[in-house]
This record gives sequence, structure tokens and C-alpha cells, in this order.
Amino acid sequence: MVYTLFQNKKYGFRSYKKGHVSVNGQVAKASREVYPSDKIVLRKDQINYQFSILDIPPSRVGAKLVDIYRKDTTPDEAFAHLELLKLSKEYYRAKGEGRPTKKDRRDIDDYTLENDFDLEDDDETN
Repeated sequence: MVYTLFQNKKYGFRSYKKGHVSVNGQVAKASREVYPSDKIVLRKDQINYQFSILDIPPSRVGAKLVDIYRKDTTPDEAFAHLELLKLSKEYYRAKGEGRPTKKDRRDIDDYTLENDFDLEDDDETN
């Protein structure tokens, strides 16, 4: 049931190997059997996802049907924390812009010359 949260089974298995999955407070292996009323905690993308197992399917089911058998009990504060992390990363430079181009650097230099920013003199006075 944990594998459905990852792109593929390999990434889900890595989370078990790294100890990011616990069942009822104990670190779990990938082969661990779960039972109804078990609590699963999964750490992914700096969020501790929490799930309660409602029932065990009689046979294998598709990823779309897994939500019938588990309940997501992750607190909303965890997602708010992730949103805050994303905003803090975007503050410095928008995603995909990378380092400034040569034209951007020239514009920055022109701006600093026009506004008389002399950072070297400030360092000498201190």
C-alpha cells in the first residue's frame, strides 16, 4: 500500500531500506504484513504521511482502489509546512531561471552604478 505513493516500486522499496516507513511506531521491512487498525507513518518529501489500515483486500487491487482500504490521517499542518518550504525556495530565484545571464549581469551592474552602490567602501569603514 505504500508503493502507490511513489513513481515506481524501486523508490518505494528504497524508503523501506532507509527506514522511512514505520508500522505502529516500529520501523518496518517491505515484507511486513499489515492488519486492519494498523497505523503506518511514511516520510516522503519532508512530510510524515500517516495512514490507518481499514481493511485488507481479498486479492491484489489496482492503485486507484487502494484508497478504499486505507484512510489518510496526515494532519493539514504537514502540508502547510511543505508549502512554506516551496515558497522559501522560490523567493531567491524563480524555478528554472538558474544563474543570471550575461545580459542580466550587465543590467545589474548598470543599476548599481546608476544608484551609486559602492559596497567596497562600506566594508572599509567598518
